[in-house]
Amino acid sequence: MRRARLFVLYCLAAVLSACVEAHAQDEVVRRINAYGTFDNWCVREVKESAIIGGRTRYLYEFYGQPSDTLRNGKEPFEAPEGYLWRTNNVLAVVAGIVKTNTTVYPEARDGGYCARIETHIEDVKALGIVNMDVTCQGALMIGALPEPIKDTKSPMAKVLYGVPFNGLPKALKLDYKADVGHETIRGTGFSKLKPMGYPDWAEITVVLQKRWEDADGNVHALRVGTGIERITEDIPQWVNGHEVEILYGDITSMPGYEGYMGLRNDPENAYHAINSRGENVVVHEDGWAEPGTEPNHIMIHFISSCGNAFHGGVGNKLWVDNVRLVM
Repeated sequence: MRRARLFVLYCLAAVLSACVEAHAQDEVVRRINAYGTFDNWCVREVKESAIIGGRTRYLYEFYGQPSDTLRNGKEPFEAPEGYLWRTNNVLAVVAGIVKTNTTVYPEARDGGYCARIETHIEDVKALGIVNMDVTCQGALMIGALPEPIKDTKSPMAKVLYGVPFNGLPKALKLDYKADVGHETIRGTGFSKLKPMGYPDWAEITVVLQKRWEDADGNVHALRVGTGIERITEDIPQWVNGHEVEILYGDITSMPGYEGYMGLRNDPENAYHAINSRGENVVVHEDGWAEPGTEPNHIMIHFISSCGNAFHGGVGNKLWVDNVRLVM
């Protein structure tokens, strides 16, 4: 009798655990989809330091109401509870100098808003002190970008792509249009702008990983699912309900595979995460997971330029709206 009761309690605990995990997964999907309409935005108004011109700049995030303007915009951004999306519109404070960069904007569409992501040149000029031109790529993702930015070292490491997630979605669905193929310009800020002689493209990415941390604090991952689409032609009219299929397992021998869809271990573009010690570390993609492996992390991001940091097709634009996971 006692064994029977223990068995029943074990089964009940397993069922309750499964229900909790399913609810958590459903909640992440709900939050991704709810804010993926991009209809509600807030604005941070920031006055940059006088030494670099003292311009009033605006940083946009898509939560709140379209009329929300935070006048004290020098406070570091903190995501509201349940908010998973993030632009790379960012506040920087370097050696006491306040500077901003905005590459994602709200744009009116069908009585609401969409997100416009673009690549541009950001100038930093102070007479007799500094004269810099930097190529800035637009990016929109689920994840985090801690503020303020304090230096220009390892810019790709500052973006923490993705959130915890369990599930095997079929596709990422969205409306989009694009203006791409502009010549890549290298602008590091430490030399003159340099045209590179080749075009630049926008990219849509959804990646699922199974991550773990070793005893030394290194974060490893297996690639569970991959959906990456590079936009290599202008799309002047909206394409509605477009689906980026998520493929599972090792995709390197599948039709349509391209090198940019592979594991990301190049220091220039590797994913980063905060480990259990609070350290920013590289996520080492050690290999491809077997089909059916359950992930514990999902990354979704849209970029207006697909090259290395400080390289981009100046003038590239990607518009996205109604983004949702298809389960």
